[in-house]
Amino acid sequence: MKFLIITADDFGLHEAVNEAVETAFREGVLTAASLMVGAPAAADAVRRARALPGLAVGLHLVLADGHSVLPPERIPALVDAAGRFGDHMALQGLRFFAIPAVRRQLEAEIRAQFEAFAGTGLPLDHVNAHKHFHLHPTLLEMLLGIGREFGLTAVRLPREPAWVARRAGPLKGAASRLLAPWLALMKRRLRAAGIACNDQVFGVTDSGAMDEAALLRILSRLPDGVSEIYLHPATHGALTPAMSRYRHREELEALLSPRVRAALAASDAATGGFRDLFGPRASMKASRAA
Repeated sequence: MKFLIITADDFGLHEAVNEAVETAFREGVLTAASLMVGAPAAADAVRRARALPGLAVGLHLVLADGHSVLPPERIPALVDAAGRFGDHMALQGLRFFAIPAVRRQLEAEIRAQFEAFAGTGLPLDHVNAHKHFHLHPTLLEMLLGIGREFGLTAVRLPREPAWVARRAGPLKGAASRLLAPWLALMKRRLRAAGIACNDQVFGVTDSGAMDEAALLRILSRLPDGVSEIYLHPATHGALTPAMSRYRHREELEALLSPRVRAALAASDAATGGFRDLFGPRASMKASRAA
């Protein structure tokens, strides 16, 4: 059986993202969104999400290249004076391992982001981290421990099928192979904690370029099990310097594409959020797209 979650990341980053999420859910094939609770347009995103009860909303935990929830004076080892995390993830990752004071601040910020999400009143569908920083073992341990207090049931596993990376060239293929042991460890830890995850994800290799052709290619080869496709749609581009090459508008158009809707129906996949894998909703009924 095939089950597909189609997620928009960076919900709350900008009103252009929020508008795209609402449009893609109402008129397209989008089923879920990951909310940045400390981002500039988070309040607008929450307002829209409350009016879209069918949209599965999770927490997009930001610990790099974004703004914190706690004030800078509470977590000076993590953010600058403006409350912004850096984007040197390798260096930050080493500090998470090595420095107890940094770990305490990290734990406080993760808890604050879970608390901020709980404060929205939205059901917590899933958790993932911006730039998949939750691959870091220390961060994942904190995410699972704190998340359990807030009803965490599902986490994204950023494991992309090998054929996607190979198609992008030998360097991407080699990087995918090097990452495989970390992903296997992450999956074991999630299972041991009783946390659900997807079997595979699509969007890592082609991040920012998940256009109609990319979605059609994925849907033509969609494997059995639980898959997640994640995108970064927006009504216009140039949202941040780090996303200067992202084709936000094309990703929105892909989510609205009649060809994509037809391909999704032909794939015979049921769609929804992680929440649809549990309880009475786990019958995997076909979505609106079918």
